Amino acid sequence: MPDSIVDEIRAELSALEDPKARAVNERHGDAHGVNLSKLRALAKSAGMSTDLARALWATDDVAAQLVGLLVAKPRELSADEIDAMLRSTRSAKAHDWLVNYIAKKSPLAEELRLRWMDDPDADARAAAWSLTSVRVQKKPEGLDLDAVLERIERELRDAPSREQWAMNETLAYIGIHHPALRERAVAIGERLQVLSDYPVPPNCTSPFAPAWIAEMVRRQG
Repeated sequence: MPDSIVDEIRAELSALEDPKARAVNERHGDAHGVNLSKLRALAKSAGMSTDLARALWATDDVAAQLVGLLVAKPRELSADEIDAMLRSTRSAKAHDWLVNYIAKKSPLAEELRLRWMDDPDADARAAAWSLTSVRVQKKPEGLDLDAVLERIERELRDAPSREQWAMNETLAYIGIHHPALRERAVAIGERLQVLSDYPVPPNCTSPFAPAWIAEMVRRQG
């Protein structure tokens, strides 16, 4: 991948940098100040290229890495590459995009889920829980949901925030998509009270699992 292409993209990102946006983003764990709509447009104009994605990731520049995640083809990245990318993320947004745009769409998603589920790193475990949520919704066959609920009940309350959020999502999805386990999922949420006081704007669904489950089931109605 010619360095000139990477340099050109970084120059365009630098021109898009907004100091006020950076100040806001940095408070949320994202060291960049580029409007995401403009960043997406730049990625679209660059075109899909996993080699370019690798080169952009290697810059260790958050905005460039976000572009890289948008231009990468998940099937062309090995499990070891995705694992290394996850462990080198310095940005909350990069972590989220890596999980949602790469890991979840990779044919190696289940391998990664199993690799990360008992990892010493909480961010890796958070990624595993996000992948587990996908299994719960789309391919629960072979997944021991009773064991998953037992682990959630044991670990959810004291989990680090990112892992807690992802684990709570899995709890809610079990309650939403598996009626036989709904009562148990709700009971776990009620007992632990995780995210029960999370501020929610009007007309938005609470992430508190019992409320989330009830609202989604109502909509399925």
